[in-house]
Amino acid sequence: MLGPWRKFTRWLAHWMPKRLYARSLIIIIAPMVLLQSVIAFVFMERHWQTVTQRLSTAVVRDIAGIIDLMDTYPQDPGYENLIRIARERLALNISILPGDPLPAPGPKPFFSILDGILSEEITRQINRPFWIDTIGDSDLVEIRIQLDNKVLRVFARRSQAYASNTLIFLVWMAGSALVLLAIAILFLRNQIKPIQQLASAADSFGKGRSPPPDFKPRGAEEVRRAGAAFIVMRERIERQIEQRTTMLSGVSHDLRTILTRFKLQLALVGNRVDTEAMEQDIDDMQSMLEGYLAFARSEAEEETGAFSLERFFAKLKEEGTLLERGFSSNIKGEPVIQVRPNAFSRLISNLVSNSFRYARNVLVLADHREGWLTITIDDDGPGIPKEMRDEVFKPFFRLDEARNQDSSGTGLGLAIALDIARSHGGDITLDESPAGGLRAVVRIPA
Repeated sequence: MLGPWRKFTRWLAHWMPKRLYARSLIIIIAPMVLLQSVIAFVFMERHWQTVTQRLSTAVVRDIAGIIDLMDTYPQDPGYENLIRIARERLALNISILPGDPLPAPGPKPFFSILDGILSEEITRQINRPFWIDTIGDSDLVEIRIQLDNKVLRVFARRSQAYASNTLIFLVWMAGSALVLLAIAILFLRNQIKPIQQLASAADSFGKGRSPPPDFKPRGAEEVRRAGAAFIVMRERIERQIEQRTTMLSGVSHDLRTILTRFKLQLALVGNRVDTEAMEQDIDDMQSMLEGYLAFARSEAEEETGAFSLERFFAKLKEEGTLLERGFSSNIKGEPVIQVRPNAFSRLISNLVSNSFRYARNVLVLADHREGWLTITIDDDGPGIPKEMRDEVFKPFFRLDEARNQDSSGTGLGLAIALDIARSHGGDITLDESPAGGLRAVVRIPA
């Protein structure tokens, strides 16, 4: 039992609209359409059919009465009085025709309650051969009854045998539904718009971009509270980042002063002792300090701007030429993207620099389509073991067993790159490259 139900729910979830505005419209439209359908069905089944049944019964009863008078009082050969009485009292226009055969039955209408009910009543009350014509938009219905040696032809108004106000009822029902839907759609647009603005602002902030300047909490109370909470959260995050950057800038300044003193003291010592190892340690500390400061800051204060992939890849190619490394690139889609230029440049530079350090050839492919930018970096270096690919993104983590000990890295390059990618709303994944080395895939919304 649960199997078919789950399949149905999955099918329904697949075809249902994904946007809140469309789903809200369905929530309003579906009950209204269902209610209107039930009302229309009940009206058609009970009111329309019942009224038509009673009207047709009354008309056929009048015709049956006229036939009975013709059979009971045959002394009026022209039936002038009967024709007058039928016209004045019964609103029926009758005439007596010669006893010719009735016309051939016409085509049955596709949808006509009148034709069916009228035929049933004539068969039940009169039980003589008959022919009726209810097709068309005429206001009259023609009925012919085969008598002994003559034919009775009757013209009755359609409204006498048929509930003709049904169309008006349906038009009013559909018209009122459309008016209510129009009002509901306008109201929903005003209610959904603040939610869409909040989602857009949160999405922009998640991608490292500034929210729209005109964003203010609007709409219902719950939406206003969510918007106000988002603004407070954004201010707290920005304030925390600013405080962290300010604090680390101060720490960096103090430590730089101490390191400068160390360098000065070693310079004054001269060649009396072996100072080369100490100077190398000071340089390493300086490099680690700068790297940690960049990692903590992650270019968070930078504004979003246009960034040309073609120009950037050209600079990387020049760098590879200086380092005697092979570099090739390819761009699919729009080459200009909207990112934080300095941060994004640092992100790709860190990944490509690692490839330059440990590989001979580097291939970069950029695919910018459907709102996403995917950059794939392949090299032919030693790669990274599968079980260590998550560990290398941790700050100060180095694969010393597999790397050169004399390299100048601080173990922050990949950590900084991942931090920048996630601040843009994206991520970095590592895999094995077809070239035999490491493949780094950067995917961010752009």
